Amino acid sequence: MIQGASAISSAAVAGEAAFPERAEPTRGDAAWQLLDERDEWLEFSRPVGASAGDAEQGVWESNVVFEGMHCAACAVTIEQALRATPGVREADISAAAHRGRVVWDESATKPSDWMQAVLRTGYRPLPASDAFAAERRQAETRKMMWRLGVAGVCMMQVMMYATPEYFTSAGEMEADTVRLLRWAQWVLSIPVVLFSCQPFFRNAWLDLKLRRVSMDLPVALGMLITFVVSSLGTFEPQGVFGHQVYFDSLTMFVFFLLTGRWLELRLRDRTAGALEALMHRLPDSVQRQSGAGGWERVSVRRVRVGDVLRVLPGEVFPADGLVLRGETSADESLLTGESTPLARGQGQRVIAGSHNLTAPVDMRVEQIGGDTRYAQIVALMEQASTSKPQIALLADRLAKPFLIFVLLAAGLACIWWWPTDPGHALMIAVAILVVTCPCALSLATPAAMLASAGALARRGVLVRRLQALEALAQVDMVVFDKTGTLTRDAFVLEDLRLRDGVNRAQALALAAALARDSLHPVSRALVDAARAEGSGSSGETPVLAALEEVAGQGVKARLANGHEVRLGSAAFCGVPVTNGSGPSSHLSDGKGWLASFHFREDARDDAQASVAALKDDGVRVRLLSGDRPDAAARLGALLGIDDARGGCLPDDKLAVMQQAQAEGATVAMVGDGLNDGPVLAGANVSFAFGRSVPLARAQADFVVLGDRLSLIPACRAKARRTMQIVRQNLGWAAAYNAIGVPLAMMGWVSAWLAGLGMAASSLLVVVNALRLSSDEQRPDEVH
Repeated sequence: MIQGASAISSAAVAGEAAFPERAEPTRGDAAWQLLDERDEWLEFSRPVGASAGDAEQGVWESNVVFEGMHCAACAVTIEQALRATPGVREADISAAAHRGRVVWDESATKPSDWMQAVLRTGYRPLPASDAFAAERRQAETRKMMWRLGVAGVCMMQVMMYATPEYFTSAGEMEADTVRLLRWAQWVLSIPVVLFSCQPFFRNAWLDLKLRRVSMDLPVALGMLITFVVSSLGTFEPQGVFGHQVYFDSLTMFVFFLLTGRWLELRLRDRTAGALEALMHRLPDSVQRQSGAGGWERVSVRRVRVGDVLRVLPGEVFPADGLVLRGETSADESLLTGESTPLARGQGQRVIAGSHNLTAPVDMRVEQIGGDTRYAQIVALMEQASTSKPQIALLADRLAKPFLIFVLLAAGLACIWWWPTDPGHALMIAVAILVVTCPCALSLATPAAMLASAGALARRGVLVRRLQALEALAQVDMVVFDKTGTLTRDAFVLEDLRLRDGVNRAQALALAAALARDSLHPVSRALVDAARAEGSGSSGETPVLAALEEVAGQGVKARLANGHEVRLGSAAFCGVPVTNGSGPSSHLSDGKGWLASFHFREDARDDAQASVAALKDDGVRVRLLSGDRPDAAARLGALLGIDDARGGCLPDDKLAVMQQAQAEGATVAMVGDGLNDGPVLAGANVSFAFGRSVPLARAQADFVVLGDRLSLIPACRAKARRTMQIVRQNLGWAAAYNAIGVPLAMMGWVSAWLAGLGMAASSLLVVVNALRLSSDEQRPDEVH
């Protein structure tokens, strides 16, 4: 963990910042200055458009967690403070994730500058790489539970003392008894006001000092007005407010508000914990081979490319590398979506963040830090957690004007009702202040999309931009690349021609024996075909001597009878060249040509089912390939794609896609990313397979970490489900405010009921959104 973030985090855990109240502005804190050292900000920042080594005068992108946020108005306040800081180019803050992305110029500002600008607004920024985040959230939850517990106990006692007045007529109880019951309620309300309400009052005071509006201001005003009016009624029973007190309403709506925030905190903890489990997956230390040949335990930050490390069972691989010694199984499920442990032995690659399950292995480090697949995946998840869909940006823009409208509406309602009953007029104003909560509206979209993105990530699909879920739900055409997308990096035997009198099994066995030690894709396909047909079994395997591979031509050897046999190109085997539609390999012996093997690219196992699923759902499917037209047409026919075109350059693919868009189609492009950058960028929605390209440079909206094409139709179904939940959330939030405000202005909503409605509205949209993360249907199932 970085020193600067550790210092800041320790203070946050120990002090008031442990609860999500906003921090008092402070200046000159030396801990923030520590983050101005490059080694420190590298832990939570990455260069924009350059590598870390040449970004000395460059632009950086930092990921930050913000404590004290509650609503979209909080996010807007932080964004405004950041954008007003010289040197900050961009700032995107997510109210749902409590995280933000800050793009800043090293030559004009430093992290301490823009972090303290945020701190002066009352919110506490912390590096997203902070390892103490879980401790802070636990401290946050404990303090919230204490506040909630005090409010709950006092609420029940206050209601006990308030009940007699509700069930007796005027004059039935002695005036001294009524006065005593009110004094008891007042005493029991003091802990609620001084302790349970403290975060609301603290945040509202900061709002007033900084001349801004957030959701805590109207809530705190409502609490304060209720307590003052009730206290005046207790102190002066014969005064203008003496006929009724509202301590029961005060304690009830404080209890309901705290309950809602506590439940939101728990739900947010679930989401944040999943991201942090990925971000902090690497070990703190690892065994490294020393120059003397022994093993020493060093910090993982001291590991360099070329180092030899020993990874024990149960440990996490700290870097991408190559296994030198040992065999084990690795769990890569969190990084690739593949749930089955994978065998890893000598010469095979392992990736940072995966678990070593069964045996110790020695590995040579090939990539570290930001160059690893693990770091790229974390970067994509951070980017997704702070991106804002267009529909959510609208809610953010409306949050502050809506709060100003709430304050004006409460004031006007109070003025209207004041001549009738001042006490009732003030309580109507309180109900309006509390019931009208824009939190539900601002959380409606991002909560659903973050839950959906988290569910997809667990299945091996990373969402780079949340707004892509909106477009994916509307997709009516999917365009596939061929090589590396619909096909695997392998061939399968399609046709075998034999010399008269030659047995198929014998030819396959001889070819497989020649190809056994070759790494050429065609050789591997021959070995697989022989194995699948049972050739080369005991008694049939030819005995070869003097086996030799001639680079770029083929393999030759001698049989037991001394005859030479060859496997490879037509020229190498001395046979006439044939015009085949795919890769070919030939076999010859002392008598000349013996057999010809014709191959085709191997379609992915689930390609046909995935295409069928899309077509059944009313989606048009097209194939655009740079390969030969006949190869593209043959694969299209195999998979059921009617519109399959070959010979397409990247510009041709882009032109075809743009024409479809001009005709009204919403297009999703699926490619391997190697030469599909323009068309991936130009599509309405784009998918790239993560194994094919460096993830940090992918143009795609979605990155599929594994090899399952079935995730494409499943992602579209998930996107449609997501937008359905978003519409439900927005509908509920709009209906709640449309009904709640008029009822409160008419005096039909009491303060405690307003508190219950406010808490319930925010909680409902969050719980509804969480249905997306707990759907029983797996996203990799094809229907």
